[in-house]
Amino acid sequence: MEYLNQTPVASLILVFTVVTSIYAFNDHTLYGKFMLHPYSVYRKNKLYTLITSGMIHSDWMHLIFNMMTFFFFAFTLEAQIGSFRFGLIYFLSLILSDIPSVLKHKDDFWYNSLGASGAISGVLFSYILFYPLSKLYLFFIPIGIPAVLFGGLYLMYCVYASKQSRDNINHDAHFFGALTGIIITILIIPGIVPHFLSALVGGR
Repeated sequence: MEYLNQTPVASLILVFTVVTSIYAFNDHTLYGKFMLHPYSVYRKNKLYTLITSGMIHSDWMHLIFNMMTFFFFAFTLEAQIGSFRFGLIYFLSLILSDIPSVLKHKDDFWYNSLGASGAISGVLFSYILFYPLSKLYLFFIPIGIPAVLFGGLYLMYCVYASKQSRDNINHDAHFFGALTGIIITILIIPGIVPHFLSALVGGR
């Protein structure tokens, strides 16, 4: 209840995404309705999937990883900037991160995409602007990595992985979600760039 009162948008996104994803695990017809289908979206059909594709995940691992990342950063960010601006960053990152995929795969009838990774990347990189030197911990690295360093490495990996195209992960959405999160935060939060630079110089 405390989370719902203090960070209602993040709370509702988390609950709704988990419930919808679990429902989809047991009713696969929902995938056909909710997944992003660039071929259709480019032709102005199923435009709503720019949002609904972020409400479902491919499997438990996909869902757990995304929701854990969301939990660690989204609630702190919403408490920092307020619910309206947090919602703006989340949903614009969700939608705009998919636009490059729509353009890239507009003629590929068999390509689909799903998951909230683009929106979560936007949240993560918005968080980094506020707390650039906070330590991020990864499962396979026992020491904390400064958030700004992690962000740079993450973007480089997304570019590399997108060019390789050796898996079924939409790395383009990760990359453009991160950029959207940065740009929207700069546009709606006065003084965030000086704050970011000051935090770097001041070592905090």
